[in-house]
Amino acid sequence: MANHKRHSNDGGRGSSRRGGARHNHGSDGVRSHPRKRTPVDPQAAFAALESRLRAQYGDETAAVIVEGYRAERPVTLRANTLKTTPDAVRAALEEAGIACQKVPWSPDALIIEGAREDAVRALPLYERGDVYLQSLSSMVPPLVLSPGPGDAVLDMAAAPGGKTTQMAALSGGQAQITACERSAPRAERLRFNLERQGAGRVSVLVQDARRLDPFFRFGKILLDAPCSGSGTVSAERAAGAAEGGMPADSAAGSAGSAAVVWKTGFSEELLSNCVRTQAGLLRKALELLPPGGELVYSTCSILPEENELLVQRVLEEAAQGARPQGKKGARGRSRGLDAADAPTGPIRADIVPIDPARFPCMPLLPCTLEGALCIRPSELYEGFFVCHLRRR
Repeated sequence: MANHKRHSNDGGRGSSRRGGARHNHGSDGVRSHPRKRTPVDPQAAFAALESRLRAQYGDETAAVIVEGYRAERPVTLRANTLKTTPDAVRAALEEAGIACQKVPWSPDALIIEGAREDAVRALPLYERGDVYLQSLSSMVPPLVLSPGPGDAVLDMAAAPGGKTTQMAALSGGQAQITACERSAPRAERLRFNLERQGAGRVSVLVQDARRLDPFFRFGKILLDAPCSGSGTVSAERAAGAAEGGMPADSAAGSAGSAAVVWKTGFSEELLSNCVRTQAGLLRKALELLPPGGELVYSTCSILPEENELLVQRVLEEAAQGARPQGKKGARGRSRGLDAADAPTGPIRADIVPIDPARFPCMPLLPCTLEGALCIRPSELYEGFFVCHLRRR
């Protein structure tokens, strides 16, 4: 599933996670690309996604979402409090002639004004690991989970490490974090970022998190799941298009589509693959929680199939003791789930409501799951879904 995890820019993608499959804000956890897919024409992919957005949100809101896709977001970063302070980072940026502004809901987050990522990467504070380039939306899940000293934390899809290092910083380096990454090359990138950020109490496990031993228990789990990347689509001016910005008057993109090239790999096949993987990961996360344990489920998608509908379905199945059903392969074997895993007893969990007032000025989309957040793509934010759960 074209894993879109680009929330964290320091994973080797662009400053803002965009582009269509799971934004690698950082991690993909299960597989960077779930399965080989038939190549998708970006314009056709966008048209298919646009159609879903209109059906889900209506033409007016879909048009606002598309405007958010078109926006060129500024560079955003997080001061790494394991090594420095936000004040020291602001002072270093000012000395380098780079302006920045604070973010109202996080003392560690900064918005860079008038400079691109290359300018930040060239600074000594970047090489020292004093900052981590990360999208604003991707900073939200760790803040909601709020790991503290002594917590046993699992990051189920950890590479390249933006949220992992953020959780280490939030705990003052005192949480014991297990970071799962199925891909060995991505796990190496994860280790590099952990070392540079000074996140010492993190154990990297090169394994598909769905295969973790059921005897493990973690008091707090972050599942930033591989997804379709429907919240992180971006657009570039097409070759030969007139200067002066990309047209923004295409109520859902059609009027100005010829002038831009959409960066997305969305398809129904991708969506189906993502949903299957997400369900397996979420069910495993519930199994690894002790009673009272907390879980944050997030995606960089704004489609209900990957978000509120999936959470509701998995919670209902878990309460009945049923497991998500994998798709049968050519030889009749279940794909996407561990065949050795037998159904467990009923598992019940409740939504822990996230107060939107905690994140002032954040643009939100309607969400049918009360207490969850669905962040709308905008000039500052990527589309993101965040849900907080607690096991009974």
